[in-house]
Amino acid sequence: MRLVRLIANLGYGSQRDVKMLLKEGRVTRADGSVLSDGDKVEHADIRIDGEELDPPQGSVLMLHKPAGYTCSTSDPSRVVYELLPERFEYRNPIIAPVGRLDRDTTGLLLLTDDGQLLHRIISPKANVPKVYEAELARPLTGEEAALFASGTLMLKSEKTPLLPAALEVLDETRARLTIREGRYHQIRRMFAAVGNHVETLHRVSIGGLTLGDLEEGEWRLLDAGEVASVFAA
Repeated sequence: MRLVRLIANLGYGSQRDVKMLLKEGRVTRADGSVLSDGDKVEHADIRIDGEELDPPQGSVLMLHKPAGYTCSTSDPSRVVYELLPERFEYRNPIIAPVGRLDRDTTGLLLLTDDGQLLHRIISPKANVPKVYEAELARPLTGEEAALFASGTLMLKSEKTPLLPAALEVLDETRARLTIREGRYHQIRRMFAAVGNHVETLHRVSIGGLTLGDLEEGEWRLLDAGEVASVFAA
């Protein structure tokens, strides 16, 4: 791919904008030598105004999503793209959320522009476990774990029962829940079905991948081993 198109696809501007960056000598190698559109250069060696280029196409990001942000590009409220460099929203293809966390749910959110990987992660065939911690409005009754694990729970407006889910009681109003599908507001609706209400919800992990020490509102690029760990659990 020619340099102009590569940089434009990363959201730095139109191809005309990028051609101007090149003309002005603002696109260089790491050693400071100026690049032109026909040059062959490794992604990691490209600099714009002395700064490293954004992650290449096919990258996977991990974001520690705070409450109050939606996984959308066009919501009137705050969106997760506000937590990323502004250019990321204009990449082609766009870096998209892998599944969604609702506005009030916090925790681990993956984003990628690798469509095949995205669909592989969210596909029911992948059977990737997702772990959440829920703070509840009322104490647990002790009957929830067996019902959630039964594979018979039918949510309102659904035509098929939920797959078995594992519930671990943390205290009387807190639970850790592992699910292997991602229906709309699934965990909130599961607890609503047993007469409870989720006050706060936090995603702890996807497959074998956890947030680690990533601070709320921060993001980082994942390496190949970390991406593979999604399917290792």
